[in-house]
Amino acid sequence: MTSFSFASAQASLPPDVREELEQEIRQWRGSGLSLLELPFSDHDFEAIRAGAEQDLRELLGLSAEHHVLFLQGGATAQFSLAPLNLLRDGDCADYVETGLWSRRARDAASPWGAIHVAATGDGRSLPHPQNWRLSPSAIYCHVTSNETVEGLQFETFPDLGRIPLVADMTSDFLTRPIPLGPFGLIYASAQKNLGIAGLTIVVVHGKMLRSRRQAVPGPFDYALQAAARSRVNTPPTFAVAVAGKMMRWLIGAGGLPAAEARAAQRSASLYSIIDQDSFYSCPASAPDRSRVSVRFHLAEPSLDATFAAEAEANGLLNLRGHPTVGGFRASLYNSAPQKAAQALAEFMDDFRCRKG
Repeated sequence: MTSFSFASAQASLPPDVREELEQEIRQWRGSGLSLLELPFSDHDFEAIRAGAEQDLRELLGLSAEHHVLFLQGGATAQFSLAPLNLLRDGDCADYVETGLWSRRARDAASPWGAIHVAATGDGRSLPHPQNWRLSPSAIYCHVTSNETVEGLQFETFPDLGRIPLVADMTSDFLTRPIPLGPFGLIYASAQKNLGIAGLTIVVVHGKMLRSRRQAVPGPFDYALQAAARSRVNTPPTFAVAVAGKMMRWLIGAGGLPAAEARAAQRSASLYSIIDQDSFYSCPASAPDRSRVSVRFHLAEPSLDATFAAEAEANGLLNLRGHPTVGGFRASLYNSAPQKAAQALAEFMDDFRCRKG
């Protein structure tokens, strides 16, 4: 039986990427070393890092003014590190609250500056940019591009003029083309769309690297890491190597336009089943529904346990929704094949026919 994981925390790897990694873990290109053993100061790892950076630049269309940082930890660390790097004493930043993760980002930023909530969503839809109440003195405006808990995703991003966007794009990074103009900084954990946990990618425009606070430790200092090519401290070498292979895989699969088309196809397979009648429901409003975090509930909650057990028995794993909202959630990241979404859609349709 083929199994598919729909976990929100760690995506599966494409089979060909996993096979290549398995070979290089056993031996790295005849060197007698494993990929896991490459020193970060060695020319082989520098070639891996530089190749990953170049591929990311190609995928996003980055200019020479953009710096690419490969940092340790997850996006949650950047909740604090972004304001720590970007704000000085007395500075203000705007935050748009659209769900659990944007609220956590706001809370983590509060010790480092005057944090103003520019807009608040209702958990079912996104606040329209025309209604955002921006601070005239804001250094940046923070958004979460995809809320995995609520199943909400920004379809487009506003250009706020002199106020750059800072975005947590962890769950939909590299799933579609984005306009770079509005953004001063983008950060994303790698485990959802670019491989394994332990790595966070930060893309920061040079204009954002102002004089730093004295309190920023070297490994967390964006300007220092940019100057040192992410080697102020030992980078997460294996996670960088996996991310590099995922970017090669994305380029070979048609780049971000093709990734966007696949995301639309996968999510449409599930939303078409959800919207057929009242047996399933999606709390997210249709214009703001996520293509990578498909959330749904059964009309009869007493069937939840049966649905979960039968889904697992059919190889459809990790479908339970976040504990704060319940229900179910299918995370459809870059490496998720269309056949995974199709298998879940067929199971959902069959379950409705039997239990509805």
